[in-house]
Amino acid sequence: MNLGFYIILAAQFLSALADNALLFAAIALLKDLSSPAWHTPVLQQSFIVSYIVLAPFVGAFADSLPKGRVMFISNIIKLAGCIAMLAGVHPLIAYCLVGLGAAAYSPAKYGILTEYLPPGQLVKANSWMEGLTVAAIVLGALVGGILISPKIIAPLLQTLDIPLVGSIAELAIAFIVLIYIAAAIFNLYIPRVAIDHKPLSRSPVFLARDFWHCFKLLWKDPLGQVSLAVTTLFWGAGATLRLLVLGWAAVALHYDIGEAAKLTAWVAIGIAIGSVLAAKFIKLEHSVKVLPVGIAMGVAVLMMIPVTDSTLAILLLIAIGAMGGYFVVPMNALLQHRGHLLMGAGRSIAVQNFNENLSIFAMLGLYAVMQKLDFSIYLIITIFGLLLSGIMAALYKKHGHDQDKGQR
Repeated sequence: MNLGFYIILAAQFLSALADNALLFAAIALLKDLSSPAWHTPVLQQSFIVSYIVLAPFVGAFADSLPKGRVMFISNIIKLAGCIAMLAGVHPLIAYCLVGLGAAAYSPAKYGILTEYLPPGQLVKANSWMEGLTVAAIVLGALVGGILISPKIIAPLLQTLDIPLVGSIAELAIAFIVLIYIAAAIFNLYIPRVAIDHKPLSRSPVFLARDFWHCFKLLWKDPLGQVSLAVTTLFWGAGATLRLLVLGWAAVALHYDIGEAAKLTAWVAIGIAIGSVLAAKFIKLEHSVKVLPVGIAMGVAVLMMIPVTDSTLAILLLIAIGAMGGYFVVPMNALLQHRGHLLMGAGRSIAVQNFNENLSIFAMLGLYAVMQKLDFSIYLIITIFGLLLSGIMAALYKKHGHDQDKGQR
């Protein structure tokens, strides 16, 4: 791996760090506004709605320009969302703008890997990318937890005089603005690849039809189908699990939001461990063999119910994360490889993002409804764990022996 690859990683790390820290700052801002509890999952829905609505267009956009420039533009949009939040725009609306930037960013950050590296290095590169992204999630949870901590930040708020900043949550967002600026600077130094980046079309109708064609093509491909189904399920489950841990920690461990936010970092540490193990032991052509680990992950989620000890909680969350990292990294690499061969990196990742974020939107919606109906956190955990294991078992039953056929 050369310097250009590490610049890509640094840009992604900083952008993901800001994204994850901003979530907790935005939740704190909702609390300042006395918003109802179910606004929290809706906040995340507002972030990912752009991934769904703009899916037909962001892939073509990512393929029409050098990927580094796309990532720079996307970070500027995220920056605008942060500033809008500071200017008094409601968090649900301003966070939607940040999501718009993230939706445009995602096809570029993964698409550049398939353009910049040979297929034999994709699993390793994805391991690095996912590992650094997870590190950003860990630090984002820690940084976000610290930035919304009154004991730490309140004295600093009194000594600083920053325009548009009048609360702890707003000061946290102001710090996150600086991280987005640093990410944008790294974007400027991402190497250009010797690939023609002519726009596919400027017609929205054409792009929508092309997206639908790519959508069907990837779902009809045997290896594309299983990898797309697994990554779709994983990211929907992962987004919901983060909120689930916040609610569970409050009830089972009596944690406040700052402590609970830090607890979510252990899941991310586990994902990093699983990603490293996957890079070492799983080859691209054997990716489907990791599906049983996904079934075990759902069972492990159910084991959260009796846990009331913080040490056991940490160990269990690490184990859940490790299982997730171990099965999602090979699936992600397989999906990128098939997508790149079938239709091009940017468009295939746009299809992937559409499916994954539709899953996230649906699962967060289910979570919000269960909260609105005052379901206990333990009932929600039971439903979530059984759903995860059941779907993974069905996928394994259908696709467990199909990979050799797909390769032929």
